[in-house]
Amino acid sequence: MNRNDINWRGYIPAITTPFDRGGAFNPTSLETMVEWYVKNGMHGLVLAGTSGEWFSMNGDELALLFTVGARAVAGRITVIGGCNAFTARDAIEKARSAERAKLDGILLTPPPYIVPGRSEILRFYKDVAAATNIPICVYNWPRGCVVDMDIDLLEELSEIDRVVAIKNSTGSLALFLEGAYRLRDKVRYFNMPSTALGADLVMQGVSDGLMGAGGILGSDHPDFWNRAWAGDKAGAIEFGERDRVLMKDWVNKDFAGKFGSLQAILKTALRMRGLPAGYVRAPLLELEPHEVEIVRSTLLSLGIEIDTAYSP
Repeated sequence: MNRNDINWRGYIPAITTPFDRGGAFNPTSLETMVEWYVKNGMHGLVLAGTSGEWFSMNGDELALLFTVGARAVAGRITVIGGCNAFTARDAIEKARSAERAKLDGILLTPPPYIVPGRSEILRFYKDVAAATNIPICVYNWPRGCVVDMDIDLLEELSEIDRVVAIKNSTGSLALFLEGAYRLRDKVRYFNMPSTALGADLVMQGVSDGLMGAGGILGSDHPDFWNRAWAGDKAGAIEFGERDRVLMKDWVNKDFAGKFGSLQAILKTALRMRGLPAGYVRAPLLELEPHEVEIVRSTLLSLGIEIDTAYSP
């Protein structure tokens, strides 16, 4: 199994998980959110990614999230499930939930917190791949895993059967580009930012897409890729610059939120757009009033109206 066995490409946001004020998962709200993403032309969705607060969900909740999300999409776009875990055993259990829900694939980081070594990372992915029948996207996430996998290691991982894609969120542009050129014939390669350089690489067939956070701008996000695929670099840059405003105002270079958690920022922005994104689950906290105003100001600067029914 390799990149040619899947059709994943373009903008695939890691969407938020709607919890009510008491912390309960709201399936109906998720269905509404999914429909909005599909109608706005997203090329796929990631459920239970970092933006989806996978770390606060138990196995039963995750299985329900996968089932509801896949049912709502109904095969119209790609659906990938985050299956991050501290052990291969737990990752396998989550991956099997994704299989039962008929997701298109899973997104998987190395075990977070424990800082595994090279041989341990290889064994982890080999164990998950051997015990499942679902395509795997390896996720290099240095901020969350305290490990920045080098290109030699990513190349070894790409040789594992069922590994079909890599989401490389390294902080090093040089390493990202090295991987983009070296691995492009083996796996789908994600997370080139929506910049002028990104548009060039898309048009050269080097970068497959971006698994971004939240999809706050709706159709603006996928339209960067649509324009680039059509050879319209200027049009792609125009949409990409709107995304860069969000990154500049809300996100640090290491992809952490500049104020509050990124999950709280994303959910606040989506609620301001009139969507039932819900609230963050403890230990995360909602934004303070002055932080809410930063989100409001950014959206207004982009010409996005605040829903009249919005309430913090």
